[in-house]
Amino acid sequence: MSEHWQSVRLDEIEPIPITGANVNWRPLRRTLGIEAFGINAYVATAAGDHVVEEHSESQLRHEEVYIVLAGHATFTLAGETLDAPTGTVVFIRDPDVRRSAVAIEAGTSVLAIGGKAGEPYSASPWEWYFYAERYRPGKDWDGGIAFLEEGAARYPDHAGMLYSLACFEAQAGRHDDALAHLQRAVELEPRTTEWAAKDDDLASIRALPGFPTA
Repeated sequence: MSEHWQSVRLDEIEPIPITGANVNWRPLRRTLGIEAFGINAYVATAAGDHVVEEHSESQLRHEEVYIVLAGHATFTLAGETLDAPTGTVVFIRDPDVRRSAVAIEAGTSVLAIGGKAGEPYSASPWEWYFYAERYRPGKDWDGGIAFLEEGAARYPDHAGMLYSLACFEAQAGRHDDALAHLQRAVELEPRTTEWAAKDDDLASIRALPGFPTA
């Protein structure tokens, strides 16, 4: 490594389990400090794990490339199934295509690269609340809150950021803060109400006056 270049092995990046997305995420872009484009990796600990969470890029409008680095996966793309052994490259031009991929073998690893055509790259807000999950196994709720507050300062009107912050605050016993951030998340994205109704993180504030309901 020098001031001009850097290298890392993917297996040196500890995967972060993302429960809501059912993936194990390796934060490659953040680890290397890449600012020009989005690039991250996912790994399956067992057959049947997701290596691409089900989603579309309809909001961010990103084009995406997925490369199966190891193992074997099955992609589902707009309802169509694609067999993807090691070495398969999948380019999804249309951001509205719903996509996901499931590992056929344990150890399957997928590299994801993306960005919006014609515009400078900016790191996506979801990386903040994915990365905050590294605080969960040790129940370091205050550490997670501090990290998510940095993200919320950068993206003050992002529903997912505020929702994740509310979850950590509820776990830390900061119920008033959690309720306020949850209410704002619902204002920005009404379907957040559905997530809150069944999220165990928010159980401690669900009976409070003002908790959002459908």
